[in-house]
Formats: sequence, C-alpha cells, structure tokens
Amino acid sequence: MSLPLVILAGGLGTRLGGITRTVPKALVDVNGEPFVAHQLRLIRAHGIRHVVLCVSYLGEMIRDYLGDGSRFDVNVTYSFDGPVLLGTAGAIARALPLLDERFFVMYGDSYLECDYQRIADEFVASGKLGMMTVFRNEGAYDTSNVEFRDGEIVAYDKKHRTAGMQYIDYGLGLFHHSAFDHLPGDQPYDMAVLYQDLLARNELAAYEVDRRFYEIGSVAGLEELATHLSTRR
Repeated sequence: MSLPLVILAGGLGTRLGGITRTVPKALVDVNGEPFVAHQLRLIRAHGIRHVVLCVSYLGEMIRDYLGDGSRFDVNVTYSFDGPVLLGTAGAIARALPLLDERFFVMYGDSYLECDYQRIADEFVASGKLGMMTVFRNEGAYDTSNVEFRDGEIVAYDKKHRTAGMQYIDYGLGLFHHSAFDHLPGDQPYDMAVLYQDLLARNELAAYEVDRRFYEIGSVAGLEELATHLSTRR
C-alpha cells in the first residue's frame, strides 16, 4: 500500500546555529547535496510517490529547489503555515486537503531506513487513528521517551521521563484524517500532544523498528549522517 507522506519542514533549525541562518534545514548540505534530496531518494526507493512538504521558515527556498519533485520521481506539493507558526500537528491539519484518508508523517530532519510499506500495512490492519514507530534506544541516540511493552505503548512523554522509558519515538508516524478532527483551526498544536491524546483514547498503534534513526537536528547528527551515507556508498 502506497500512502502519501508529509514532511514537517517548517522548523527554524536553531540547534544548527549559523548553518541555518540563511538556508532552511531541508537545504543544509550533506555530502554535496541538500538534505531533502537524500530524504526524497530514500522514500521513493520505498515506493512513496506523493509528498506534501509543510513549510514556513524560508519555505520558498525549498519550493524553488524541489519544484514539483519530478526529478526525484515524486509528486511534491506544499502547505505553508501562513503568518502564525502552527506547530507540528497544526501544520498537518492545515495540509489535510492535500492528503489521502491515511498518510505518513516524517520530521524534516529525519533520515529513516525502515520498511515503509510493511508499516503502512500494519497501520491499516490496526484500525487505529494513529501509529507511532518506536526504536529501542536506551538513551543511545537521543533521550528515550516511550515505555513500550508487549507490542504496545504504555507511556509517551517528551518532558517527564521515567526509568521505564527505554524506547524513543522513531520519527515516522501514520495517521487517519479523523485523528485531527478536534484540532483548533489555524492555531498552534503539537504532535506530541496529539500522540498523547490518541494514546489516552486507545487509538494509538505501535510498530517497533529495528534499525537506528539518523537526523540532522544537531551538528553531531549532521556529521553522523554524512559519515553513514558516504560509508554506505
């Protein structure tokens, strides 16, 4: 099953310091190419053909670079936040008219080598409104924020961690349109809050990924991904 994929590319990229002063994070150079080029090639290799980019800060630069996405063999459309930054879930809610009934969501700084199609199939089979992919992190690559047992998320919190949190939100989510029905229109809303709401309503499925994630949210992460990609080649 091929679902569309939302890339949340509206962040300011402040942890990258001067690197993102004049370019958005999506266009940060990784081994001679903008990061988003690596992202699109990866997801296209996993069968994804339709991408919606939620953009804000310097979003026009991303659109000027990617255009309609045809040179990456994907169809790219854009959703701009407007005058108010909408946060991660708010930006998705604004983009809903561009999306199918079910869709993936990926952070704009994530590089995720996982089985997208199998995850999509598992999400549809779950019948839930949302799915979070998780990885047994044990504090290795970032701060763990998920308690995961017997195939289910027991707790998720990015602010109040517990000793039982050995897993982390991997960075790839799946949602049904109706998961966003209760969100306020054109107002900021965070995806972490949406996940917690779905979990409380028993509407959040989980999928455990066994390959680590890469990200360019920090200088260290950027260097690590560059090394990984050069080694893989």
